[in-house]
Formats: sequence, C-alpha cells, structure tokens
Amino acid sequence: MNKEHITKITKELKLTEKQVSATAKLFEEDATIPFIARYRKEATGSLDETIITTIRDRLNQLGELDKRREAILKSLGERDLLTDELQEKIMAAEIMSVLEDIYLPFKPKRRTRAIIAKEKGLEPLAQLIFEQGDIDPIAEAKKSIDEETGVETVEDALQGARDIIAEWVSEDQNARAKIRNLFAEKGIVRSKVNSKKEEEAIKYKDYYEWEESVNKIPSHRLLAMMRGEKEDFLTLHILPGENEALVILENQFVKNNNAASEQVRMAVHDSYKRLLSSSMENEIQTASKQKADEEAIKVFAENLRQLLLAAPLGQKRVMGIDPGFRTGCKV
Repeated sequence: MNKEHITKITKELKLTEKQVSATAKLFEEDATIPFIARYRKEATGSLDETIITTIRDRLNQLGELDKRREAILKSLGERDLLTDELQEKIMAAEIMSVLEDIYLPFKPKRRTRAIIAKEKGLEPLAQLIFEQGDIDPIAEAKKSIDEETGVETVEDALQGARDIIAEWVSEDQNARAKIRNLFAEKGIVRSKVNSKKEEEAIKYKDYYEWEESVNKIPSHRLLAMMRGEKEDFLTLHILPGENEALVILENQFVKNNNAASEQVRMAVHDSYKRLLSSSMENEIQTASKQKADEEAIKVFAENLRQLLLAAPLGQKRVMGIDPGFRTGCKV
C-alpha cells in the first residue's frame, strides 16, 4: 500500500484517510467490490460501490503511473541522460500524458527525418534559424552544403533544418498540452464510408457522411463508428480546425517577422500536419473510446439492475432469505 497514493485519493475524493486505506487493504486481500460494499461497511465507513470502484481505478492508475515513471528513470539513467532537473519534472508528473510528453524528446526513436538531418550536421543551422535573429537563412544554408554528407543544395540544408525544428515543435511539452486541449475541446468526429465497400457497409449507412463534436457525441454512436472503422467500412477521424491549431503553434514559436521566422513558420506547419496531428488524434481516439466504453457499461449495468430488481414471478408472492454470515440471516 502506497501512502502517497492514499493521501492523494483522500484529497481527490474528499474522504478520510482511514476509509481509503481500509478499502485499499481490502483490495490487496482480493476482496471484491460487492463484498466490500455489502459486508465491510464498518471498515470503509459505508462507502457505496461507486466510490469503491473509483478508489480501485485510481489506485490502479497511480500504480501504472509509478511503474512507467520507474521505467523512464531507468532508461534515462542507463543512457546517462538523467539530470536533476529532468528527474524533478518526471517525479512531479501526475498524469500519464504529461509524463510521456516529458520523456518524448529522450525516447529511443527510429531514424526520423530530423535524426537524419542531425547526422548530416544540420542541427547548428536549425538552432540558428530557430533563434529567428536577423540572418539570411539562404546564406547560412550555403555554409552547410557538403556533398559527402548528402547536403548538395541550399534547399537540402534548409529542409533538413526545418525537419529538426519540426521535431522540436512536436516534442515541446507546452505545445503538446495546448494542442491536446484543442483536440479535446474542439475536435470534430468525422466518418465517411469506404467507397469500395459501400454496399456491404449498409448497416452503417447513418454514418456515411457524419460530423459531430467529440464533446457531444453519444457513446453508442462513437462506438458504432469505431466498429465500422475496425471492419474497414468507415474511415474515422477526430480533428479540430487546422487553422486554429496552426495559430496556436505559430503564436508560441514564431517570434519575429523575418526570413528566419518564415522558415520556422514552415517548420511549424510541417510539424503539425506530419507529426503532432496524428499523435494527438491517436490520443483523443483512445481517450474517447475509453470514455464511451465507461458510459456504455453504466447503461448496461443500470439496465441489468432494473431487470434483476423486477419481480421474478410477476404478481406472485416470494419469500427470500438473505444469508448474513456476520449478522445472521434475514427473511
């Protein structure tokens, strides 16, 4: 049992530490939620199943966060990349997305366009352009031309520098947080039919051309679209307005109005379209599906509850016995 987790959950749910720690201990003993709610009221302070479930889920989330944090610290330590400042940021991260954003620049990658550009020695040029001073990017790019490294033209040098800047933009923690919020708040769910399977996809005909805010779409509709996509009958995207995203990024990264800033602007656009957009879309799709699944489970649970509470034999009288192991049976 992690004391910090207990304290955090206590504050989040506005419970007493005794209630949360008792519930956590019961989970460690493999007690089920119905058992805890029904037979351990004196230990939990009569917490209901909803709160007990929330405690369980939060304990699991915090446990997974700690495991991931340990793995990241170990990876960075083994590669001699762990600094005191970086460790402090990692330890302060309270949600998985923030933790992953911190780790992203240091995460082992396949050979991206930015890595290839760095191998060609274009990082100093990228840094110079990114500072957006009063320079001539073309003149600076000429200094980087080297046939041995594969930088044969000015455009090769500038493209490589932009690739590096684009990766910096996509890995910036603040930029990712802003774009993530934009996707969550203003993302639009769009589905279209696969033109090659239009006849087979007839059961999804309502979603052949559909648009709806990710904040307002009912869970059953989103899950239906996702099933259609999985079966290759629909294409599904969750995206905000591109211009709005680009404005957010430009406001953060484009600092001047000169030739270098124009190169940065081009890199920002490339970063969003090629890197950030797909990354954030994957995140919002995963989060939206999880939320829709939870809502669907609640609906099914309530329907089942009503079914189980219905009179088993109609209007006939039934006598039941509640086997109370601790307080005695009830008729």
